Amino acid sequence: MTPRVDPQEPGQDTALEDEAEAWQEECERSVPAEPRRFNRSGIEIKPLYSPLDWNASTYADDLGFPGQFPYTRGVHPSMHRGRPWTPRMVVGLGTPEDYNDRMRTLYETGLTGLFVSPCNSHLRGYDADEVHRELLGTCGTLICTTDDMARCVDGLKIEQESVSIGDTAPYTLSAMFLVVAERRGLSIGDLAGTTNQSDYLSHYAALQMFFRLALPGQRRVLLDHIDWMNNHVPRWNPLSVVAQHMEEAGATPAQAVGFTLSSAIQYAQDLIERGRDPDQFLPRFSFFMSCSMSFFEEIAKFRAARRVWAHIVKDRFGTTDPRSSRLRFHAQTSGADLTREQPLNNIARVTVQAMAGIFGGLQSLHTDSYDEAISTPTPSTVRISVATQNILRHEAHLDDVIDPLAGSFYVESLTNQMADEILHWVEEIDSRGGMYEAVRTGYVQGIIGASAMDHQLKVDSGEQTIVGVNDGLPEPSDGRPPPEISRPDPASIDNYLEQLSAFRSDRDHGAVQRSLDELGHAFDTPDENTYGKVVDAIRAGATHGEVCARVRDVVGFGQPYVSV
Repeated sequence: MTPRVDPQEPGQDTALEDEAEAWQEECERSVPAEPRRFNRSGIEIKPLYSPLDWNASTYADDLGFPGQFPYTRGVHPSMHRGRPWTPRMVVGLGTPEDYNDRMRTLYETGLTGLFVSPCNSHLRGYDADEVHRELLGTCGTLICTTDDMARCVDGLKIEQESVSIGDTAPYTLSAMFLVVAERRGLSIGDLAGTTNQSDYLSHYAALQMFFRLALPGQRRVLLDHIDWMNNHVPRWNPLSVVAQHMEEAGATPAQAVGFTLSSAIQYAQDLIERGRDPDQFLPRFSFFMSCSMSFFEEIAKFRAARRVWAHIVKDRFGTTDPRSSRLRFHAQTSGADLTREQPLNNIARVTVQAMAGIFGGLQSLHTDSYDEAISTPTPSTVRISVATQNILRHEAHLDDVIDPLAGSFYVESLTNQMADEILHWVEEIDSRGGMYEAVRTGYVQGIIGASAMDHQLKVDSGEQTIVGVNDGLPEPSDGRPPPEISRPDPASIDNYLEQLSAFRSDRDHGAVQRSLDELGHAFDTPDENTYGKVVDAIRAGATHGEVCARVRDVVGFGQPYVSV
């Protein structure tokens, strides 16, 4: 990045410096024993910021204008004025019919983005009849076949909206979605969306339940997926690089972004080694961020992330297309900050987190429901979380001004400090051979674990107050029942398993077997695109679990890597 003169050099405004010194002495007399304060990333937070903390002469280099390099103030010229953020609620529960009902209800409340989140059994690589029945549909929607996907999106206008799919390698959900679109007579080349969980490095670093393919196999399938989607579905984002997993697992905001940008660098380098043009694939990189309770830190994090990424792309990859340098991101409010104790307090937490994401310039937003620390959200709590976004947009008018906190001495100083901290972690990962090696050796996992422990010790000691948990406030005894725990109707699960059995019986078994054999053979042929064979297998009638099993047989089962 371009060297920055920051903050103002001593002696540039001696009168102001004298006044600041006088104020400092008075402040210290009024609170002589106040302890030093630090944000989650370890940056010390002063009680007051002034022009001495930010040199406005660096405006052009550090900030610019929205839609202009280095994109600190936003990736689009009009930002939320001309391109409102998309309310994109993560919905996953019960059967495909349950999902469809929930989405139709949410559309009535103003939701515009479709997000498909599958059952945890799916994320582990199995069909519904391969796992314990009690787990089915309790966290995510049961989707094992193209018929399931068709029921999920029945009556929904998938050709008019950008669709986000929570899909891990070998990306069968995306394949099912494409096949369903073909059945509707749509051209897949016109579809827009995101393979939301394609970032395998974040899974190995911070989300062990997603493991199912060995690391080298994960790498091959992702790169093939990006190639195939770039060629056949050009409006699709085949890679969503996920900071959320790492921040939710305990990484500081700066660490999470630093590791995430290192993952994006790794994927870009892998594609360049394949002979791909960065200006072809980088415009379709997207990012998935978390919004924690550290309000100003999160705003500064998002602004700094855009700036750092823009410089990385320009300096490392020599791109010429401005779209390559734009860090576009979806954000989700932090589930890790929600509490089971006094769950209604979570409404305030989600509101604060959502405001940080909006002020930080996100492109789409999921606001957690207040009961997500307890169970899958109920219809009534989801309505509140969607209404929260509508209130912030239509009543609080948070979309009126682009980057409204720009020029704040505190926000600009903190943005610069966050950028430096993010760069520190990028350089640390570089020194360890890149993100692939840093994850394979367990280094990243160790850093995240240490940060999580540090934060928990602060909570346990009372240094970090969590309202309703460690602040001594008693649970109110107002006679209200505890939040409802949402679970699928057992009869609907029985019906789903019968539908899955019927699907298997009615298909062309010979065609399914041939497609799975071709998928297996593709991994032995470097020039063959393995994801294209996944699409062929799904089109032939293979189930999610069958595709995953065949890929696991070839590349091996994934195991977590931990530091020792």
